[in-house]
Amino acid sequence: MADNKRYNAQLDGASFETLAVRAGQVRSNEHEHGEAMFLTSSYVFGSAQEAAAIFAGDEPGNVYTRYTNPTVRNFEQRLAALEGAEQCVATSSGMAAIFSTILALLKPGDHIVSSRSIFGSTNVMFSKYVSKLGVEVDYVSLTDMQEWKQAVKENTKMFFLESPSNPMNEVADLTALSKLAKQHDVLTVVDNCFCSPALQKPLTMGVDIVIHSATKYIDGQGRCLGGAVLGNRELMEEVVGVLRSVGPTMSPFNAWVMLKGLETLNIRMKAHCENAMQLALWLKEQSSVTAVHYSGLPEHPQHALAKQQQSGFGGVLAFEVVGGQDAAWSVIDSTRMLSITANLGDTKTTITHPASTTHCRVAEESRLKAGITSGLLRIACGLEDIEDIKRDLSFGLSQL
Repeated sequence: MADNKRYNAQLDGASFETLAVRAGQVRSNEHEHGEAMFLTSSYVFGSAQEAAAIFAGDEPGNVYTRYTNPTVRNFEQRLAALEGAEQCVATSSGMAAIFSTILALLKPGDHIVSSRSIFGSTNVMFSKYVSKLGVEVDYVSLTDMQEWKQAVKENTKMFFLESPSNPMNEVADLTALSKLAKQHDVLTVVDNCFCSPALQKPLTMGVDIVIHSATKYIDGQGRCLGGAVLGNRELMEEVVGVLRSVGPTMSPFNAWVMLKGLETLNIRMKAHCENAMQLALWLKEQSSVTAVHYSGLPEHPQHALAKQQQSGFGGVLAFEVVGGQDAAWSVIDSTRMLSITANLGDTKTTITHPASTTHCRVAEESRLKAGITSGLLRIACGLEDIEDIKRDLSFGLSQL
């Protein structure tokens, strides 16, 4: 449609805020203003010849919603525009995004070097399921470049990391890691869940692939599951192949919800960051808190690096209380407003005990190496008034 050509041409050189609202939309013959939701599993062809051409990839068109759907494509193109990626592949969840990437790009005998500061379910995926594929995984400190260098083998094909990390807020030097990876012909894969493209764009620092749990900040209201893999077209076509044959697909409805989330991503992330910074400063002053882990604090070991790589420090922080698990659970149980859940990226503030929830399936020795003690609590700051968040936490902290 001529209208679509004019519409998309207006987005050349547009800002992040504009792309978050408008990128990727292709209006139908109904000329809808909002994004259309195509709730269909299949598509009708004009002839057998046309069907054959589209199935073979000789002509553009939709084949089957497992890997081609206009609403999902709208979401993919918008997120790709925000990350500065050539292509995005949407998946059913963040975990599906990680596994699809590994399945698409690695083979038996390959080797992954992973940060040990990763989400507990990712750790279990690597140790229990990726190992079944004949892919070896070794773990290193996220922030120690020497450990990354020493872990590289002849069969190393991928670096995998989260930055900032969950839940300790450690920050990796993405430029340095990307340079090291390229020296050894290794792909660098970064889970950008905690920052989102509103705060950090790993591809601009040499990273090859960005992973998202779109369930978190991209949706932003805890409504739907979704994931995404982003990178250059050559790599992403391999991931598309996994979706076509295996089917870890994002539903059109969830894609539409994620599109609505992207529209407010930038302003939400600013508010999340502001609340987290104020809460971190307040927690430092509490006598029952022994440590606060937030990269926005000047004393954080990677504060300067985070300031350089990110436009904000994120909405998630962790802190430790005296008294171990009993004390940590007491703080959680004393809250009246905060949501006791392991999810994050929501408009509602959430609180969890990582050692017994998000990282409960990780061996204790590995948890402790990652800094996840029995007295550690993680808070994902929502959009409530910060004074209400402090007041709710103070009930439990004052009793320790």
